[in-house]
Amino acid sequence: MTLLGRPNAGKSTLLNAIMGKKIAITSNTAQTTRHRFRAVLTRDSFQLVLVDTPGLHKPHDVLGEELNASALQALDGIDAVAFLLDASQPLGAGDEWVLQHVKASKAKKILVINKADLCDKQTIDAQIDAAAEHLGWDAICVVSALDGQGVDAFVNVCASLLPEGPQWFPADMETDQPIEVVVAEFIREKILRSFHDEIPHAIGVVVEEMEYDRKKKLDRIYATIYVERESQKGMIIGRGGAALKRVGTEARQDLEQLLGSRVFLDLHVKVRKNWRRDLNQIRRFGYGEGM
Repeated sequence: MTLLGRPNAGKSTLLNAIMGKKIAITSNTAQTTRHRFRAVLTRDSFQLVLVDTPGLHKPHDVLGEELNASALQALDGIDAVAFLLDASQPLGAGDEWVLQHVKASKAKKILVINKADLCDKQTIDAQIDAAAEHLGWDAICVVSALDGQGVDAFVNVCASLLPEGPQWFPADMETDQPIEVVVAEFIREKILRSFHDEIPHAIGVVVEEMEYDRKKKLDRIYATIYVERESQKGMIIGRGGAALKRVGTEARQDLEQLLGSRVFLDLHVKVRKNWRRDLNQIRRFGYGEGM
């Protein structure tokens, strides 16, 4: 099942709420999600495979085009699609464009009104009515991914709409993403939350090496943060390396929870000019269809 919607509709937050733990990064920055990846929820009576996607938007560079292509390809061969609509924002032209793609899909269609904690019932009903004007829905769910309201009900609705089939993944598997990709994203999240304006969009992170020291029970991670200009490199590093140290400290805390061990994190910053316009570089980072 695919989660689809505009940037900041709350797809990754909902995914984390469903899984009961953080596996996808979140921030207030548009286009936080750059990977299309599967999360696997296994219960006694069903296995739900959820596909998180980049937010669909008007692209301004090759990276944006790749992210849109990745999101739309997630509609191929699925059993159900959940369209997320922000309850606090009126349905606009961008949402209508996404709805055209949802309508064209042969999958079961679920309308998900998210961020219900921010709105009253009248506003939520208006959003449902607006979305219902565009197509009929197999199910409608009202949730707050942030506080968990309606999340279990949404999962049960998804399970009820899916056809019977084999268990595709092991019961203990939670995502199909390589651990290096998850680690790189956790690092990028801390940068997104520390900086504003254009810098977050110019950030790419690559894990160069990971090794586990069994004797010390320590994961050593070596990663490179890429930016597009020297001025951005200076900002990421900060005076005396203070900004980079803060990013590393915050990322390490999350990574230790993720990996269940102590973490040594070595970060470096490099300039790769205009990488967002270079398809080969975008795919080296694993973004869009380069995953």
